[in-house]
Amino acid sequence: MSFDSLVKNRARPIVTAEFPSINGGTLDQVAREWERLGPLVDAVNVTDNPAAHAHSSNVSVAIALQNLGADVIMQVVCRDKNRLAIQADIVGAAMHGVRTICALTGDDVTAGDEPEARRVFDLDGPQLISVATGLSQGTFLSGRKVTDHKELLVGGVENPFAPPMQTRIKRARMKVDAGAKFLQLQIGYQPEMLEEFMAGIVANGVTQDAAIIPTVILTKNSRALNFMNDKVAGIVVPQNVIDRVAESEDQPEASYQLVRDSVEHALSLPGVAGIHITDFRHDDTVARLVSDFNLGPQHN
Repeated sequence: MSFDSLVKNRARPIVTAEFPSINGGTLDQVAREWERLGPLVDAVNVTDNPAAHAHSSNVSVAIALQNLGADVIMQVVCRDKNRLAIQADIVGAAMHGVRTICALTGDDVTAGDEPEARRVFDLDGPQLISVATGLSQGTFLSGRKVTDHKELLVGGVENPFAPPMQTRIKRARMKVDAGAKFLQLQIGYQPEMLEEFMAGIVANGVTQDAAIIPTVILTKNSRALNFMNDKVAGIVVPQNVIDRVAESEDQPEASYQLVRDSVEHALSLPGVAGIHITDFRHDDTVARLVSDFNLGPQHN
């Protein structure tokens, strides 16, 4: 079953995963990574210079994966390009069959390894969703018609773990009103905040109109948790969570069980449509996780 179909009918929990960033190389590297992830997930997110680091372009990697038969979610960030370039990328990728877009504002350039880069931010996240929705309906932002336009599946992101909570709930509604059909959520380690966010967006009707997909991240040790807490904007890892892994005799296993608990909790919440996985382990743990919860295309 396609990602588009699952977003629309939610016949079972959706599982998506972040595709590894590609730093040049060859198409063979893309094929090897897809061979590992493809059988496990319903779709893969192709990132757009994540954490303000330059990588092979989102459009090039998305097209490569599309040609391999992947169900691709092409992320598009507002940080690096103006509205002309963003629209060109979206309609250009659609020519090759890439028709699912996930709009992000993007991390600030200070998060990356070239902090002197100029910020663009011509559009913000909700505006980009609106622009992509317009392209899906056959119109550039200027009003000019898109030739033989392709219908797009447009999504966005939201962070339930960045207060004030009511603002986050309202932003989710704003993004869905702008045309988002799915929202992938930021990683977080405060389950009570996810519960509050989900209750809020169930109450305002977001979950009726869009598939909500919380994110988990697979790590190996407490050092990774400390790094996210100290260095990654928008992520807070409580000390007791770090200690749970740090004090374990088997940190990789404790790290896995932490993620497993997060998935179990998220899937138990009303309105949650699935799980998005970011993998910093690059071993067989994605396969273990989807097997533990009977997720993925093998359960169509």
